[in-house]
Order: sequence, then structure tokens, then C-alpha cells
Amino acid sequence: MKRTSPAAIIGLLLGGGVGLYLLQLLFQTRGEYIFVPPISLPVTLFVAAIVVVVLAIPVRRAVNGKKNAHVDPFYASRIIALAKATAYVGALLTGAGVGILVFVVARPIAPPLAMVTSSIALSVTAILLAAAGLIAESFCTLPPDDHDKEVAGDVSA
Repeated sequence: MKRTSPAAIIGLLLGGGVGLYLLQLLFQTRGEYIFVPPISLPVTLFVAAIVVVVLAIPVRRAVNGKKNAHVDPFYASRIIALAKATAYVGALLTGAGVGILVFVVARPIAPPLAMVTSSIALSVTAILLAAAGLIAESFCTLPPDDHDKEVAGDVSA
């Protein structure tokens, strides 16, 4: 499985920001309530970030060759898929939080402090979620073999 590319993270970040900004604008023009993230969302994202990293620790121990650290390959593949999905969702929600924040701050009316605080909290915890996904993905990465280095050295000689 390939590592998560920075282009995908940046694309999701921009897509989430622009998408939620336009959605907020659509809600406002139709006279509906704009979306304000509940305070439970940042708390949930923070807990999810911790869980993803904790689940990847046994894989890291097995990769580093610690004693009694055997991990089922199916478990490791599920963790790396979870890590990649977590990084993508974190990037998308970071963009969404920034899009909401830009929309709320750019309005001619002074926004309530709760709206600004919840948007900032969403953005910060979504960044933590994306970082946790990337860290968990790096925990599941196998180091290069010595045999691979020798083969590469023989080819270049």
C-alpha cells in the first residue's frame, strides 16, 4: 500500500473548506440556519485520534522486532487502512472547520463567541486527527531490508 500523498491531503483540505463555505452560503441565502459544529464533535475527534495511535502501537512493536510482539497480518492491514482513512477524514474536517470559520468571521455581523470557538476547536482537533492517522501509518511501515540495500548496491556498481 502506498503512503498517503501530500497532494491528496491538500486536495481534501481545500475541498472541505470550499465545500462547507459554499454550503454555509447556500443555507444563508435560503434563510435557513447555518451549520455550527457541536462541541461533542471535537471531543470525539480527539478520542478517535488517540484510539488510532494506540491501536497502531502493537504493529510498531512487531515491526521493530520487540520480544513477544507478534501481530496478525490482517490486524496490521486493517490498522493501516484505518490510519489512511483517519488521515483523509482529518484533512477533510480541517478544511470544513476552516471553511466554517472563514464564513462566520467574514459576515458583516459580529459572530457569537461560541460559533468561533467551536469552529476553531473543530479545526484543531481535525488537524490532530490527520496527524494521528499519518503517525499510525508510519508505525505500520516496514523498514527496508538489508538484502534490498545489497541488491541496490550491486546494480549501481
